[in-house]
Amino acid sequence: MDRKIVLAGSLCFVMAGAAWSAAAPAAPQKGAAPRSAPLPKGVSLASSAEGITEYRLANGLKVLLFPDASRPTVTVNVTYLVGSRHENYGETGMAHLLEHLLFKGTKKNLDITGQFARRGMDFNGTTSLDRTNYYEVFQASPDNLNWALQMEADRMVNSPVAQKDLASEMTVVRNEFESGENSPGQVLFKRMQSIAYDWHSYGRSTIGNRSDIENVKIANLQAFYRTYYQPDNAVLLVAGKFEPNATLATINRLFGAIPKPKRALPQFWTVEPTQDGERSFAVRRQGDVQIVAVGYKIPSDLQEDAEALGFASEILGDAPNGRLHKLLVETGKASQVFSFGQTGYAPGLQFYGAVVKKGEPIEPVREALTEAVEGFAKRPPTGEEMERVRRGWLNTIERSLNDAQGFGVALSEAIALGDWRLYFLGRERIREVQGEQVAASAGRYFVRSNRVSGTFVPEEAPVRAAIPAAPSVDTVMKDYKPSESSLVSEDFEPSQANIMKRTTLTTAGGVKLALLPKKNRGETVTVHLYQHLGDEKNLFGKGMVSALSSAMLMRGTPTYSRAELADAFDKLKMAGYKVQGNFMRCRKVRR
Repeated sequence: MDRKIVLAGSLCFVMAGAAWSAAAPAAPQKGAAPRSAPLPKGVSLASSAEGITEYRLANGLKVLLFPDASRPTVTVNVTYLVGSRHENYGETGMAHLLEHLLFKGTKKNLDITGQFARRGMDFNGTTSLDRTNYYEVFQASPDNLNWALQMEADRMVNSPVAQKDLASEMTVVRNEFESGENSPGQVLFKRMQSIAYDWHSYGRSTIGNRSDIENVKIANLQAFYRTYYQPDNAVLLVAGKFEPNATLATINRLFGAIPKPKRALPQFWTVEPTQDGERSFAVRRQGDVQIVAVGYKIPSDLQEDAEALGFASEILGDAPNGRLHKLLVETGKASQVFSFGQTGYAPGLQFYGAVVKKGEPIEPVREALTEAVEGFAKRPPTGEEMERVRRGWLNTIERSLNDAQGFGVALSEAIALGDWRLYFLGRERIREVQGEQVAASAGRYFVRSNRVSGTFVPEEAPVRAAIPAAPSVDTVMKDYKPSESSLVSEDFEPSQANIMKRTTLTTAGGVKLALLPKKNRGETVTVHLYQHLGDEKNLFGKGMVSALSSAMLMRGTPTYSRAELADAFDKLKMAGYKVQGNFMRCRKVRR
């Protein structure tokens, strides 16, 4: 299935624009006719903007109706507020796997993809960090629309998510994974994700980890489905040529019959800490190109900086008008430059890079790339640069009115942020962003301490340190034979009377000795050496002297070096350590 950021072949990058608005959205018509018929029972009116009206069903489903009688088609799009961000440990790739399985049919709709083909429907599903969406685009007719709505309502809660379907789809998903592993650009970006984030799940690729994908338990997948594929976690969009009143009634009949779930959605509270220094890495694999890239964590798409940073991305990374293209491609230092952002509900990652021919010097390119990005704030965008980006995005929004599929996906991104109207707010912010804002935003985040620098290094025979899987404990223990020992310990009650009865007091060389013999399993002798160093008067204020003196006891003497002392202790099976700063405890082991 499609992915939010696509890198095909050896390297192909799709530029991302400002926040949600530059993701090829569609601008709907304004001034939809007001609704005159009464609302179906259990349906409430929520909000309306620029031709789109939102309704709420009693079970929590949000419904967006966007009628457009001038179009010959209808788009049905269902967005679930679940993506790779919501996956738990050992379950990476689960949201994407589930997307595949929901095309396998239900008891009522056995052959969903076959029906798509027979009805001439364009369809797909996409999974991103924050959401999963499914859409159908088809010739407008009541029959097609009713079928699409009942199918989406059916698979929302009645998909079997069966083991046999998982097994049959595994080859397809594995091929997607391996395709990404064979792309230098995808590999580099995936590694940058993992290194940029210490804790947040944005550091994991949506496709998931191979071992998680191949070993996922069907029970875990079913539980994930039952948790997140519910009406209170979904938004249904119908756009195009349809009758709103009849369609809303049909939606309420089909989707409204689904009970409101009793479960509470899981809460996520991980906050990625502020990065405290630059990071760097290299990927060494077979390949035909070198790639150098830098990444910077940036705020959530809900922050006002989102559009300004999108402008910076385009001004730097556009081809052929971008600064990086002129700096690196037109001078022959690189064959291609790129920039895009992985952004969403949580703080995201802005990515800049350049492709360099194999064998060409790459460090000068890295230095120039880094300086151009981190020096952007000192060289604010010109009026011409700002208007070029602004004009391009607004033209794209206007043209995308005829792209119902793109409109559905674009609204899905805004829905994942919490409100579909953010789509329109983003468009208005694009009109208002000024060059000073762009420079200031870049200056806040494109800094050394927030940088991750990565390099793809092509090698014919890269050296690997493969770590073998751990053997089972049974395998490790199968030849073990316990050693025979006649050592016997005694049960000694350490009462004062017993201690005094057995203790021998003597003096040797002026040192007072208290000897307490006792049988023990290890045949060890424990020696406690107490040295009187002074009293509270002459030691006042000298606690550090005592502590440092104790710490230096094993650092060597005029007779024995530090290494010789350590070796002697090992040979005698001794372990020594200090307790506090004014005495030492020593243990000697004899066999």
